[in-house]
Amino acid sequence: MLLKAIIDDRIYELNVPDALIGQAQPFFEKLDQDMDSGWQMSREWVERPDRLQRCQIVADKLLTALESENQKLGMMMAGYILARLPGVESVELDVQGEIQNNRFNLAEHRPTEAAPRATTAPDGPGKLGKLEAMEQAGKDVTKVFKVGRGWRFSVFDHATGSWQDSPLAPTEDDASRLRQEAFKARYEALQRGRDH
Repeated sequence: MLLKAIIDDRIYELNVPDALIGQAQPFFEKLDQDMDSGWQMSREWVERPDRLQRCQIVADKLLTALESENQKLGMMMAGYILARLPGVESVELDVQGEIQNNRFNLAEHRPTEAAPRATTAPDGPGKLGKLEAMEQAGKDVTKVFKVGRGWRFSVFDHATGSWQDSPLAPTEDDASRLRQEAFKARYEALQRGRDH
């Protein structure tokens, strides 16, 4: 998976192997545990950093890794961001050290406008076929991931263009059941025709 790190006018391309992201899950969980008890984000103390704030904190560590040419640490920090922010393409790093100014650019998960909808959806305009609806729902609903001692997933809200976190579930199984319901609801909505 590719993450572009933008520092002023320089762009660093960090190509993180999927295998590394899988193997690094215990490391990512340790990072989350460290942040569970709060974090100093520049001048502000944040009691419970949310997912975006956690990625901003890790992006600050990524900046340090790139500046000190620590490639291994840079790959691990990029891996965390890729794992926790589905659809992220690049991060703009704040060189002044203002953690909350680290910004992420997410890929749009909408179908390309080049292909007319009617040809891809024979069952009516604005609707998706079964396979396309399943594929799109898979992009709009993330896999479950660990947050502290609990589990959650995220759903992409096309109306606001942002990711919405699910409630925190106590076990991976509970989160998976909730995710399955969210996936099914999104899949059925896409087949009926998405709201614009």
